[in-house]
Amino acid sequence: MIRLLALLLLIPLVSFAAKPPNILYILADDLGYGDLACYGGKVVQTPRIDQMRAEGLKLTQHYSGSCMCAPTRSSLLTGFHTGHGRIRNNGSHLKPAGKGQPTLLPGDVTVAEVLKRAGYTTGVIGKWGCGEEGSTGVPNEQGFDEWFGYLNQGNAHHYYPPFLWRNREKVLYPDNPEKRTHYSHDLFTQAGLEFIRQQQGKDSPFFLYMAYTIPHVDLDVPVDSKAPYIGSIEETQPYGTPGGQHYRHEPRPHATFAGMISRLDRDVGRMLDLLNELGIAKDTLVIFSSDNGPTSAGGADPKFFDGNGPLRGIKFELYEGGIRCPFIAWRPGTIAPNSESAHISAHWDMLPTFAELAGVKAPSGLDGISMAPLLTGHPETQKPHANLYWEAYNNGGQQAVRRGPWKAVRTGILKNPKKALELYNLDSDLAESTDVAAQHPDIAAEMLALMQESHTANEHYDWKPMPNETKGKAKTGGKKK
Repeated sequence: MIRLLALLLLIPLVSFAAKPPNILYILADDLGYGDLACYGGKVVQTPRIDQMRAEGLKLTQHYSGSCMCAPTRSSLLTGFHTGHGRIRNNGSHLKPAGKGQPTLLPGDVTVAEVLKRAGYTTGVIGKWGCGEEGSTGVPNEQGFDEWFGYLNQGNAHHYYPPFLWRNREKVLYPDNPEKRTHYSHDLFTQAGLEFIRQQQGKDSPFFLYMAYTIPHVDLDVPVDSKAPYIGSIEETQPYGTPGGQHYRHEPRPHATFAGMISRLDRDVGRMLDLLNELGIAKDTLVIFSSDNGPTSAGGADPKFFDGNGPLRGIKFELYEGGIRCPFIAWRPGTIAPNSESAHISAHWDMLPTFAELAGVKAPSGLDGISMAPLLTGHPETQKPHANLYWEAYNNGGQQAVRRGPWKAVRTGILKNPKKALELYNLDSDLAESTDVAAQHPDIAAEMLALMQESHTANEHYDWKPMPNETKGKAKTGGKKK
């Protein structure tokens, strides 16, 4: 009876005296699988993230929630893949007939709300993308005690903004776009370090979601991070011309892009150093990941940097290069140094993972599976996924399914909802270069059935139903308490 009551109230059920871990989740923006040295990158120096990897766990088959920004963040926050989630694309593909950019609603349960039930202090810093001013989707309406950054992801394309949000108030930097005095990434790092310092001495643990915007274009970084690469790496033509375009003119695109990642690397290291300085490193789980594959927009050059490594595709594509992403977990004394796992996982696993680590029950019906066994030294008890699913509404509409070694992709399905799928065996063809659907019609049929079963209708996103396609509403993870 006592246990049942605790579950109903979502009271932590822990069998040991130690409190649940602090959680610091760091998300890069448009950082490719191959951009980091510890994932095979050969151009940009990332010594602090490489050190984090050497002292922690590296996953080689971790996936983003989507091939683009907003749905990835929604998936991370709510534990649903894009066949079930509220936000499935950057904007609604049904506009103007639809209702515009979707936002998280009051019934959606986020990881921050779940952790608050376990007594966590919660903060998010950086790029949000799940709700605009005045909507129910802003961070302070979705379980976060502290919030600082960009609500609108379009505003996040520029690193010297005229304003940012701090909770429900605008922080104005009126001359910033012209005088370039406040670099947003540096403001985010300062705010993150201060949030961690403010938790010192408190009995409650903290959850900090650092949603950095680097290395998303604009290509823009202070000179101290760019200078080491000027003249030391091959340069390309300047991007664009001064004025007249959304992204800024950048005379040294390669040096600037490399410098952006170096600045990100430096500041990840500063956070790890602070945890050590405060004596809470062993009490804190730190995870580093990225929201999708690398981009070719705004002068970025994933071909030169080999940003997708051995993988096919980049941002906005559901091939591996668009959705497979770095994942490094660090917690001294709990996670073994220099460990590695091929466990197949995704961003929607974070909510159930953090809930289990916090000792509370996650909402029912999630697509995510807890990775707590893997992150606490018990990989032998880690439950695998039966399959993973994605859908996106750009590039003519796309679906993808991963089941074991098999990966299926369909494109152009908005015009042709019965479009045949491509099938790849990732064990033998990581680059997705040879479509083997004709050789394995039975597996292709099973993968197509999984696509049909995994998609539910949504007022903002839909294609004509295929035979036997699920027509239910988007899942929300239950009502908030």
